[in-house]
Amino acid sequence: MTTWPNCKRGVSLLILLSGGLVSSVALADQHANAREEQNKAIAKAFYNDLWLSNNTDKYADYVADTYVAHDIGDRKNVSESAIEQKEIADFFWQHGDMSGEFDYQIADGDLVATRWTWRHEPTTFFGRVLMGRTEIPIINVFRIKDGKIAEVWNHRHDIDTGMTRRFTLQGLAIGLGIALLPLLWALSLRRKLKRLGPVINN
Repeated sequence: MTTWPNCKRGVSLLILLSGGLVSSVALADQHANAREEQNKAIAKAFYNDLWLSNNTDKYADYVADTYVAHDIGDRKNVSESAIEQKEIADFFWQHGDMSGEFDYQIADGDLVATRWTWRHEPTTFFGRVLMGRTEIPIINVFRIKDGKIAEVWNHRHDIDTGMTRRFTLQGLAIGLGIALLPLLWALSLRRKLKRLGPVINN
């Protein structure tokens, strides 16, 4: 027969075990939250150094030696070297000034989503003609592994950018080239007819 002291010891042990389980879960949650906050800080530091200030040499602090990119269009699941991020940012810094601000961040495990606004003010002739002033919202999702960006999903609203001007000019150049072909052919035939004119008349 179970005595009351034994019953009390059993209840105490059960309370102790359940308390330990609750503490373990709470510690795991705290650890997960701390990691997510750290991942958000890595993403913000990446933007601040490469895109909001011209410290592109710090790219290796944030990007894994090789990362996977998923961009708009056909550029999906592409493996790239970390220096690619520096080269992209350098291209825009060479042709203008960049600025922006963060709208919000969401973290879930090793994933960080950042919604931010990017601005580019061109300072070169090339930048003004082909890119123009740009202000667009961007959503990037980074997968962080071992403290560095290992995978990038890039979502930009490019229809709002001045870069659409580049595609317009490209289309215009192609259209003019196609239109010039018959003209050049007609001019060539005209020259041939002029050369043959005296022969026909004789």
